[in-house]
Amino acid sequence: MKRKVKTTVKGFRAIDGAGVSLVRVLGRDTVKEFDPILMLDSFDSINPEDYIAGFPMHPHRGIETISYVSSGKMKHRDSLGNEDTVSSGEVQWMNSGSGILHEEQIPESDRLLGVQLWLNLPKDDKMSKPSYNSIKKEGIKEIDIDGGKIRLLAGDYNEFSGYKGEHLPLNYYDIHLDENAEITLNMDENESVMLFTLLGDVYVEGEFVEEKTAVKLTEGSSLYIKNGDKKAQVLYISSKALNEPISWAGPIVMNSKEEIKKALDDLNKGTFIKEQLEY
Repeated sequence: MKRKVKTTVKGFRAIDGAGVSLVRVLGRDTVKEFDPILMLDSFDSINPEDYIAGFPMHPHRGIETISYVSSGKMKHRDSLGNEDTVSSGEVQWMNSGSGILHEEQIPESDRLLGVQLWLNLPKDDKMSKPSYNSIKKEGIKEIDIDGGKIRLLAGDYNEFSGYKGEHLPLNYYDIHLDENAEITLNMDENESVMLFTLLGDVYVEGEFVEEKTAVKLTEGSSLYIKNGDKKAQVLYISSKALNEPISWAGPIVMNSKEEIKKALDDLNKGTFIKEQLEY
């Protein structure tokens, strides 16, 4: 059965962090539809003033943050002692688990282009041990297809395998399509699948989808995408819907109001960080 467009969400300009201008696409109002993707922000600017203020040190609990830098750079520092920089074509993957503090600095570049996802953690993993990983270019397979290529950021594509997180499964593809190219993707019928048009407009099973739009797809085992007369870059994201209750307070996402209250109490008492930096 072919997957078709079920829901589209067009991004809009917003300000976050210390004054970063970004395109906010998914958030609180789309949680149920796009489960388990909680949030999707896109960055696209040739003006460094839009982003160099970055995201100062802040807490997270209960989610994984996955940042794909298609073009530009992003520097990470956290309470576990990790310091790392990813550049064009690379990925930052952080499990906040029981609690982490981190900051993201964004140096000036010719163009900043990318996406940050918040992937929900299953109830049993909300208080898991925090971790940080980066997926560098040498760890990302580039697979040639007719009329383009697929960069396997995470998960599996046909016989190819890439980075895998410790919790929810995630297949994450950066699909580059030349003018008038087309592609058919096959997947498990029960996966929760969405697309994001990072650059360019495409047709999904014949339905026009413009740039910077998130698309939730119906159930099915195949998907047909056709490009127009300009090159396009489409992100394919598939995982497993959790169908669990969500309670959300800023950078903390848990399953109940009681858990949120406990997290905020921990922040106030200085007991938020459960895994300390080891010297």
